[in-house]
Amino acid sequence: MFNRKAKEIAEDNTYVLSTKASLKFSKEGKLDKINALVDEYRRVTSLFVDILWPIDFKDIPPLLTIETTSKVDTWLSKRLVQSAGKQASGIVRGTKKKQVKRLAQVEKFKQEGMFKKARKLQRICDKVVMSKPKIQEVCPELDSRFVDINLSNDTVFDGWVSLSSLTNKETEKMEIHLPFKKTKHFNKMLQMGCIKKGVRLSKSSITFMFNIEKAPLRTTGITLGLDVGMKTALSFSNGVTSGKDVHGHDLDSICKKLCRKLKGSKAFWRAQQHRDNHINWCFNLIDFTGVKRLNIEKIENLRKGKKTSRYLSHFVYTKDKEKLDRLLPKTGVLLGEYSPAYTSQRCSRCGWTRKANRKGKKFVCTACDFACDADVNASVNLSLDLCEISRKERLKHKSKKGFFWYALGQEPIVPVVQKVA
Repeated sequence: MFNRKAKEIAEDNTYVLSTKASLKFSKEGKLDKINALVDEYRRVTSLFVDILWPIDFKDIPPLLTIETTSKVDTWLSKRLVQSAGKQASGIVRGTKKKQVKRLAQVEKFKQEGMFKKARKLQRICDKVVMSKPKIQEVCPELDSRFVDINLSNDTVFDGWVSLSSLTNKETEKMEIHLPFKKTKHFNKMLQMGCIKKGVRLSKSSITFMFNIEKAPLRTTGITLGLDVGMKTALSFSNGVTSGKDVHGHDLDSICKKLCRKLKGSKAFWRAQQHRDNHINWCFNLIDFTGVKRLNIEKIENLRKGKKTSRYLSHFVYTKDKEKLDRLLPKTGVLLGEYSPAYTSQRCSRCGWTRKANRKGKKFVCTACDFACDADVNASVNLSLDLCEISRKERLKHKSKKGFFWYALGQEPIVPVVQKVA
């Protein structure tokens, strides 16, 4: 059974957004210090991962003890070593957490007498080979102990970030003052909320975090359904669909462009950025005025156990969910996730559900002859309060012959389910 209840994106009243500022205004000497700091931080974090990896998941503490941190010889300060250890602990625990949950579920199945499910899940656990994470692109997470952000100054720059407490007593003291200029996104975040005292540092940029207050949840308005796809990136139940941008590109053409690029090349990276920017552009054009709740498909394991082409492999549906997680809290719209099973085969007008109703992008109901765009039809079904169809019923392959699928409390259009030729 699928959860048909809408859920809030987070429980508290605030959420965190980030924005980057370039370090291109810093002098070469400062950038050399930043490069040395980041490289040493990554080396220390990697050593902590090597130390923590053989330890059992339950025995890995979030904050490492002095006995553990003292095993690493470095010129970083004890505070910074502690931060690297905390980050390494989170990386190792996050890698092992999923496997630990699986093993716990196996024991739970055994205790409840569900031995068949326990054996099946145990086989999955045996196949999973966890590899030690490699620390290559990790960025130092610096809190208020190391960072001082100054946005009011008399220089040509919009702000300065001062870094201190970076080296131990035996090493020459290192203090770095980094100038930066605000971007449009930075100013937008600053208007929406307050800046946090910590930053994330890389060799070319510095990332600022902002605490943003959520808008109060709306109690009135319509429920909007959203269907995501390749040919049409976004299709809404009110008939609005995403089209091509000003350069004539849509998600389909961008994914085809990705197929032609060599993975790992700069051209491939630029095409990926183009895809992500296109998805963000599509969502930014949406007007949520009068919308109380947005229902989307709960897509899981889309390509699990299947061979897919390079074209389909570039359809990253998680990008849509990530964008909504950033967009909806400031609008007050509630998010609902629903199973996509049969939503593309059901007629949104009469409720007749059959596999033959849909052929590609075209939907024609074999019962009432209703015709429309298949993605828009699916989004309308997502916006309705449809009764659940259990997994047991789905395995009977009812959609080959057809059946009526009604919304909760809706009177049947035809009192008896019938076959439609």
